[in-house]
Amino acid sequence: GQKLGYTFSRRNLHNVSLGQGQELVAEQALELAAQEGHWVILQNIHLVAKWLSSLEKKLEQHSEGSHRDFRVFVSAEPAPCPESHVIPQGILENSIKITSEPPTGMHANLHKALDNFSQDTLEMCSQEKEFRSILFALCYFHAVVAERRKFGPQGWNRSYPFSSGDLSISVSVLHNHLQASSKVPYDDLRYLVGEIMYGGHITDDWDRRLCRTYLEEFIKPEMLEGELCLAPGFPLPGSMDYNGYHQYIDDALPPESPHLYGLHPNAEIGFLTQRSEQLLRTVLELQPRDGSAGEGGVGTREEKVQALLEEMLEKLTDEFNMAELMAKVEERTPYAVVALQECERMNVLTAEIRRSLAELELGLKGELTMTSDMENLQNSLFLDTVPESWLKRSYPSTASLGSWFADLLARISELEAWTRDFSLPSTLWLGGFFNPQSILTAIMQTTARKNKWPLDKMTLQCEVTKRSREDFASAPREGAYIHGLFMEGARWDAQSGVIADARLKELTPAMPVVFVKAVPADHQDTRGLYPCPLYKTRQRGPTYVWTFNLKTKENPSKWVLAGVALLLQV
Repeated sequence: GQKLGYTFSRRNLHNVSLGQGQELVAEQALELAAQEGHWVILQNIHLVAKWLSSLEKKLEQHSEGSHRDFRVFVSAEPAPCPESHVIPQGILENSIKITSEPPTGMHANLHKALDNFSQDTLEMCSQEKEFRSILFALCYFHAVVAERRKFGPQGWNRSYPFSSGDLSISVSVLHNHLQASSKVPYDDLRYLVGEIMYGGHITDDWDRRLCRTYLEEFIKPEMLEGELCLAPGFPLPGSMDYNGYHQYIDDALPPESPHLYGLHPNAEIGFLTQRSEQLLRTVLELQPRDGSAGEGGVGTREEKVQALLEEMLEKLTDEFNMAELMAKVEERTPYAVVALQECERMNVLTAEIRRSLAELELGLKGELTMTSDMENLQNSLFLDTVPESWLKRSYPSTASLGSWFADLLARISELEAWTRDFSLPSTLWLGGFFNPQSILTAIMQTTARKNKWPLDKMTLQCEVTKRSREDFASAPREGAYIHGLFMEGARWDAQSGVIADARLKELTPAMPVVFVKAVPADHQDTRGLYPCPLYKTRQRGPTYVWTFNLKTKENPSKWVLAGVALLLQV
């Protein structure tokens, strides 16, 4: 305070943490501080959104006639989305704003993690060697899980608020366990850190597996024998003092790359590509929405939309005649039921597309008043994005409108071919289903009925063939052949029949045809297999479909850390 020209002491400071009815306390502190020239710190103002308009008025009142040393400091968490921006504009405009940005990159994150401790921390445990080694490994683990989210869904399915508090508590737990036991309780430490301290934030089972795998790789007996590498070219250091660890990070940590997180370099290419596409999409949305395309253009906005609209209506086929299809079905097998359900859902989607396009066409001709829904549809067609009303009745997709519509027509063609006689196609395009789980469940139901096995005791076994879709003329006797899968994070080596490291710049290589059949769960041997999650899109998370066990010669943990998954769309 004295450096700023103020006479300041703790008695002149009012610190109020908002939430749980502290608004009145904050108002009283502001009144007193304005008269006496005190400082007021209001923490977590994002928790009291309804009170912020009152705070804005109070600050406006105290801006004149108050003591010249009166100051107000407010803090808030960053808003996760635009709808959560609750701080009034008046407060923002009249404030000096300071943001605390998290460190970026492994180097800065690892230093930041170590900054939570001191030389005294390193000396406080009787088992000094074990404590220091595991503490450094925990710092690396914290830096990895915090920074891995920059790789998007391939990093974490969902974003989690890991904080330095999680690391500090984990180190306290480590200290208490080492003080109480002469042996290092590796299993207990991994469970407490991975399932409770950090795992308490995690809501996705595949993310929980990732967190658990990191700890299995970083905290194990080999770490005390000098045989553990936290990343390629970065061995766990021996016992050092506090400054020695900081110096070791500067000297030994390799340059920033996905390898430091267990990921393939392609993960960075994919992440940067998505960022670029998002930026270009935003630039496109900012361009003027009225007027002609300018010199050399191809017509006005309305003309472009009209041409696209007419083309789509022309290509869109008639809806499926459900009464005819049901009459054609001789036996309601699980496969036939899936086909009928898919046709019904396709009818709902195509009916909405046809209705909305016809409505917009009348609006553009001036025969109907343009509504907000019609304007939104027009904007989507112009910007090459899938309209919201279509997505609600559709399937998850990250494609642009042109690709999405071509994909839709291909799905209709597949359904038309299947419903001609309702015999199972030679190979199924799994990505072409609204509900891919339904056809996989139908495979199990069919096998269960045939062999009189209990459905709840069955599982799917998958075998990757060496052939492509064109090589199959008929469906198998049991199970089904599936095509249209892609792998992210690695590739399938068809010659060896195992998962292999991806080739650089091949982000999502196509898989050969996969043979899927149902077997009793207790008959499946899981040794040498990687449980690979299957998702509908690269967004992963809620688009999860199934788990396919794929053969691997490497330790499955390598593919867990690499974020290897199968995708139905790319």
